[in-house]
Amino acid sequence: MESTKALEILKTAILLEKRGKAFYEKMAEQTQSPEARKIFTTMAEEEKAHVEFLSVQFAHFVKEGKFTKPEQHNGDTEDISHEILSPQLVKEISAASFEAAAISAAMDFETRAVELYSKRAAEAEDPNEKEMYRWLADWESGHHKILYDLNEALKETIWYDNQFWPF
Repeated sequence: MESTKALEILKTAILLEKRGKAFYEKMAEQTQSPEARKIFTTMAEEEKAHVEFLSVQFAHFVKEGKFTKPEQHNGDTEDISHEILSPQLVKEISAASFEAAAISAAMDFETRAVELYSKRAAEAEDPNEKEMYRWLADWESGHHKILYDLNEALKETIWYDNQFWPF
């Protein structure tokens, strides 16, 4: 039963990551903003790394019936954040634009991933599986933070431009 549940969660996770990758790729293709294209391309690459990581875990689990200890992720969310959250980006994207709507939708994707991975980490009995899902939840939380910070910057800009401040 536990083996079936583990495989089901892995398949769900791979599908979720593939959908995220496809979403980000489509947004990168459709945006007119070079800065937004950088964000969406970077996020698509991150999701691709997740798919590859989970696919290796899936193959190993099918073959060996257990998870491997996850290697530490070499990408740092702070590095990615500084790379893509620029003043130029905020200038290029309106808070009510297509890109802003995509960022909001992407936040929902990342939230679902964090919830899925956190829940499975809490349920898992295999210490390597538990560690893997905690690690993935943290990685996705970093993505969510990047998108949240960008969304907040866009919101602040539109509030300022429209004089929504009470003072």
